[in-house]
Amino acid sequence: MTSVTKLALAIILGGAPSVMMAQSTFPGFFPGNLVLTRSVYTGDATTVTVGQFLPPICPSTGACASNGGAATANGAYPVAGSTNNVWNNDAVDGSFGITSPIFLDQITPSGALVNTLAIPPGMLVTSFSSKSELAVNLSTDGTAITLNGYIAPANTIDVSNSNTPGVYDPTNPVGTSYFRAVAQIAPNGAIQVTPTNAYSGNNGRASILANGSYFMVGNSNNGSGTAANVTTSTGVEMATPGQAATTVPQQVGTFSITSVIDPATGKNYTTADKAGKDNNFRGLTVFNNTLYVTKGSGSNGIDTVYQVGTAGTLPTLATAASTPITVLPGFNTASAKEAPTGPNPFGIWFANATTLYVADEGDGTGADAATSKYAGLEKWSLVNGTWQMDYVLQNGLNLGVPYSIANYPTSLNPATDGLRNLTGINNGNGTVTLYAITSTVSSNGDTGADPNMLVMITDTLANLTAAGAASEAFTTVISPQAGTVLRGIGHAPQSLAAGPKNVPVIGSAATPGLESIAPGSLAFAYEVGLSTGDPGPILGVLPEEFGETTVSIKDASGATTLMPLLYVSPTEVSFQVPSSVATGTGTVTVSSGDGAQTETATNVQITKLAPGLFTLNNSGLAATYAVRYSAAGALLATEPAYQTSALGTFLPLPINMGATTDLVYLTLYGTGFDAATAATTTATVNGVSTPVLYAGSQTEYTGVDQLNLQLPHSLTGSGNADIQVTFNGVAANPVQITIQ
Repeated sequence: MTSVTKLALAIILGGAPSVMMAQSTFPGFFPGNLVLTRSVYTGDATTVTVGQFLPPICPSTGACASNGGAATANGAYPVAGSTNNVWNNDAVDGSFGITSPIFLDQITPSGALVNTLAIPPGMLVTSFSSKSELAVNLSTDGTAITLNGYIAPANTIDVSNSNTPGVYDPTNPVGTSYFRAVAQIAPNGAIQVTPTNAYSGNNGRASILANGSYFMVGNSNNGSGTAANVTTSTGVEMATPGQAATTVPQQVGTFSITSVIDPATGKNYTTADKAGKDNNFRGLTVFNNTLYVTKGSGSNGIDTVYQVGTAGTLPTLATAASTPITVLPGFNTASAKEAPTGPNPFGIWFANATTLYVADEGDGTGADAATSKYAGLEKWSLVNGTWQMDYVLQNGLNLGVPYSIANYPTSLNPATDGLRNLTGINNGNGTVTLYAITSTVSSNGDTGADPNMLVMITDTLANLTAAGAASEAFTTVISPQAGTVLRGIGHAPQSLAAGPKNVPVIGSAATPGLESIAPGSLAFAYEVGLSTGDPGPILGVLPEEFGETTVSIKDASGATTLMPLLYVSPTEVSFQVPSSVATGTGTVTVSSGDGAQTETATNVQITKLAPGLFTLNNSGLAATYAVRYSAAGALLATEPAYQTSALGTFLPLPINMGATTDLVYLTLYGTGFDAATAATTTATVNGVSTPVLYAGSQTEYTGVDQLNLQLPHSLTGSGNADIQVTFNGVAANPVQITIQ
């Protein structure tokens, strides 16, 4: 929930907004150092409530068992002495995950911490237990690093399996929509986040900036259908830095198992897998202007290393769709179904044109970890045009041996199963030093949440046999820590004479999952350095300048307008878009320090309607109340559809539908739909068509809009119910209530 949402709801419902704190100035990255990505769990017992429905918002068209599963554990992280484990909720909700903040640790090659860059959670988050996320890659020109995440609040449930705003799958049991995004980070720490509609229903894993484009890998489709726009939002995708949020995903090629000869039969595979799932890629690199990717999980396709396009030529937006994807000669061609114990490639790193290192994650089975012939670090050599595996480095990884973590339940002690993301340093003396993130196996409800390690090893390039490398062993660079997961490792960008500026993320105050903002609506800007100091809350008439900070918008007509401010802090500024702003593509500029610093976002889409409904918690609980009348018109009850727990959090309060002759009305609040009317608005509650009585401006509070519905009595006993509203053909974010 953004601070402006809290402010609006404080006005309407009572309460007070919180204040975000700024981080200290980041001194920058330095060439020769490494960058480690990690995430820290920030949820607590209130993040999930025992018994609440999971997924929190499941559309009536989604595959939800009995209207969802009941959470078996609260949101607290597992600690020694407690039996609660938030990750056990994965057993009742296969899409379960919780978003968490992202940190970039700059370390020396020996592992000493130099500094840390924290990405503001309003700009980008990761899913804490999603083990395949947050690979970090240096651009081909060495000037920036990139990583993938979600534009969503921290501590939000099931974001990693949500739809994207532009690619909605009605069969997905997770009914919410959030952008996947690429964060490009400059040597001075400046951050630009580019939204993408790719990877709807799953996650983006890695990205790299090359030739002015982002090349990305990931997976899509969490539903039962195979709609073309969903299945083509997977695999290798391209995006343009700073592209509009409405941009349609651009897939780069598509791989099918039927193009490969089955080594078991000597003939091509004859049966195609579920559309898109052969392209469930997760690792990538660019070497000699050629893109390489890996697949190492899932029951479809082939877990192996692939070349994307022809050698020496990177795809372009014009050639993307026709780009071939082929298995590198010599690498595995057995299907995942035929090879359940591996290989499971993840990160890849070229030492030179004929030496390739492949991090293998292991097959995820504890009993196999200690005996796997693939798990660890594979070394491959190119011989006469074909790659051959020389050996697998495993010494020092202690595969399959549980290790302990301070303040962590011993029953959950993980063991290393293999390696995930990877990078290396060519030492110039015939050796290379490799750095990799460990994978784990354990009895945890989701092993992706296991505390893991960063390890390193030095290998002699001339070694071509396991015997020659017998004395080489991994050592631990960063040890495991409870509540923290390590994800990616890469090289720091080189310094630039003139560092780029931050680019703020602009979005609707109600939800970051909208492709545009509307005239008259409430919106936010997230970045660092948006104000000098922490000016505090704004009371009374909304000013156009507060604490030396202003926000202006240049619309499609060329007019520039200052915008009234609702909230100002170093990492978030909330404002109202003037009703006079023209629709089309706009530019939003945040100035602070009386103009001493400016941050500008281009390609901001302004549309007549950008409907967002306010929610009260990370589960999409609607900010609403119900009014019940008798058939004779007597007022029987006015009750909020929420209650406050003993811990101060919002929980659903079941709506009493009363007698069959009673009339029950629901009032919801939002922003971005003051141009709507009841006649052009449709709504369903739990899939049941619901009469719309009013849709438009709330009139009393700045930028707040109101929606009135009449609940049909057939909804009695529905329990957890999602509300889906469309304003003149534009869908709002779904929200949920509980009906007794």
